Amino acid sequence: MSEKFVSVTGAAAPLLRANIDTDTISPTRTEKEFGEKGGSNLAQFLFANWRYDENDNPLPDFVLNRTSFKSAKILLTGPNFGCGSSRESAVWMLKAFGISCVIAPSFGEIFYNNCFKNGALPVILDEATIDGLAKEAEPGEPEAIFTVDLESQTIATPSGKTVPFTIPAFRRQGLLEGLDEISLTLQRDAEISEFATRAKQSRPWAYPNS
Repeated sequence: MSEKFVSVTGAAAPLLRANIDTDTISPTRTEKEFGEKGGSNLAQFLFANWRYDENDNPLPDFVLNRTSFKSAKILLTGPNFGCGSSRESAVWMLKAFGISCVIAPSFGEIFYNNCFKNGALPVILDEATIDGLAKEAEPGEPEAIFTVDLESQTIATPSGKTVPFTIPAFRRQGLLEGLDEISLTLQRDAEISEFATRAKQSRPWAYPNS
């Protein structure tokens, strides 16, 4: 079982850089400090090498340190987000900070899959569309609030626009119901059993020990 995702409403932090890897999202220097999944320091160490100086003082220009985006629920970013190593802690840290939806032109494959395992929604949109969303988000005004709705597969922007997106039906169902791949597959256990029965009848030589 994973955490359900139906919709999220909040500020969208624009971090429009390409090739942000998991070592940047979840810096190696913090691994001994944040401990196991759910550790209290997960949110603090998200993007730590970009958020803090050498003395661990917050850098005011980094987007997540800006007052408008300290409680961001959505991250707008560049292509190939989450590339690099397979560390699942990258998703844990985003979720601990409060970000449950990342919108990018493309994702590292392992990071993309890890999102679904942890109740986070990765949305793929073209760069021009993301640039438009970032322009609406950038002023950081209190009214610059977005809603990402997985049931309707739409993004409602502060200006009132509706931006559609799609994710694979299997993934959508898993997030909406809070089910992992195995749990989703077991929902079709009867169909699987029926298929196996038919296969054994039509191809008995393939099942010599049954």
